[in-house]
Amino acid sequence: MTQETQEVAIPEVEEANSAPEAPVAVAVPAEPAQKKVIRLEKVGKVVSNKMNKTVIVEVSYQKQHRLYKKSIRRTSRFKAHDENNECKIGDTVRIEECRPMSKEKHFRLAEIVKRTDKV
Repeated sequence: MTQETQEVAIPEVEEANSAPEAPVAVAVPAEPAQKKVIRLEKVGKVVSNKMNKTVIVEVSYQKQHRLYKKSIRRTSRFKAHDENNECKIGDTVRIEECRPMSKEKHFRLAEIVKRTDKV
């Protein structure tokens, strides 16, 4: 392990008959840079829970047409990992990005925001 050091000049009090000395360099360890991982979060509605430990979440958003400036509603579907199989169709959930768990599944269930009354 290598530690980054910074040179800090320490001022000294000069005595009457002493020659001025060069500043002394003291090794001060630099603070370690902590990286905070920013994970992408999305809120959507569960449209399928037929797979084991996997739900399909549909996320809707509005986008403006580049030329005509009309707002267009778009939807994206994401497969998310549901460890306890607790989601039902119609639930509003929050998913967050994680490591890839399979070919298409790279989100995990963070929380169930709102449950549905469907049975």
